[in-house]
Amino acid sequence: MAEKGSLVAAARENGMSTTTVSERLAALEAHYGVVLFNRTTRSISLTEEGRTLLDGAKSVLSEVSDLDTRIRHGAETLSGPIRISAPVDLGRSIVSQAISTFTEENPAVSIELSLSDGYVDLVGRGFDLAVRFGNVTDSTLRVRSLGRFQRLVCAAPSYLERHGTPESPNDLRDHNCLVMRFGETLDNVWQFRSGSQPQSVTVRGSRVVNDGWLTRSWALAGHGIVLKSELDVAEDIRSGTLVSLLEDYLPPPNPLQVMFPPGRAQPRRVTAFAEHLFANVPNQRGETKVFF
Repeated sequence: MAEKGSLVAAARENGMSTTTVSERLAALEAHYGVVLFNRTTRSISLTEEGRTLLDGAKSVLSEVSDLDTRIRHGAETLSGPIRISAPVDLGRSIVSQAISTFTEENPAVSIELSLSDGYVDLVGRGFDLAVRFGNVTDSTLRVRSLGRFQRLVCAAPSYLERHGTPESPNDLRDHNCLVMRFGETLDNVWQFRSGSQPQSVTVRGSRVVNDGWLTRSWALAGHGIVLKSELDVAEDIRSGTLVSLLEDYLPPPNPLQVMFPPGRAQPRRVTAFAEHLFANVPNQRGETKVFF
């Protein structure tokens, strides 16, 4: 009912009568002594207790499915689906490469990768894990660090030839900066450090987009200055197609983390992929500059 939105649709989906579904729901609510759904004549929605029960039931069913797989196919065989969310740039490079090698080694595993630079509701969207930069504000999620990585200010040589090279963070106010939007948040306040003091600079430019791959493409084409993770632009800087700027003013590196939905355990295929990803992220041992 939580997914279908009505008693009638849930009954039809499970081949039951509406009366049977209603009676089973009433029995569940009597057993737990709480209301699991808010009901009106037009809609039905989970209460907080109902949401807790649903999340727990999904976790238990996942563990049962994993146990069944292990018994049927052997303890060393991994199989089943994994749903992953990752940032666009990182998903197209490191995460997709990890998926390729993991599925080659575990052909019975299927992986669905969803690329998004904005906020993702892991539980609501049914993801098994998500990869994200920055600190996690949702305390219910389980988190594993993949390392800490520097965000770099960079631009193409062609842009710098036309507009000059900024010598300090404040100089960015006179440049065309390519700005990312993360969901509702506009990432136009760039953080720096002057000596031991933090410094913030509000930047602006002619292009704003919610796709990190596109900001990098615009920077490579000489359209402006971009702020990107070293994981996204290391090869560009090595090759000289982008130039790293303001290195003496960079703030502390950003954490990169794998987030899991709340619950006691994940299926072995999910934890195995997380381990595989950890082993394949460059510089996960704590070094922060991959190319200097």
